[in-house]
Amino acid sequence: MLMNKNSGSSGEAKLQYGPNGFRVLRAGQHVFCSASGVPIPLDELRYWSVEYQEAYASAELATERLKP
Repeated sequence: MLMNKNSGSSGEAKLQYGPNGFRVLRAGQHVFCSASGVPIPLDELRYWSVEYQEAYASAELATERLKP
């Protein structure tokens, strides 16, 4: 479930990450990357971990974080 730029509140959203998408638990415009700390607009969020419930700004950061 993605929110458009005119819905919800500004600031950080709280999400529940699933294998095929995420659910918005608290409205907001972005989440923070767990690896780099940069804000990720919800409409640009593509990488996350269901196991760790974390968002990542890029495939490279997600791969690095999820290495064994």
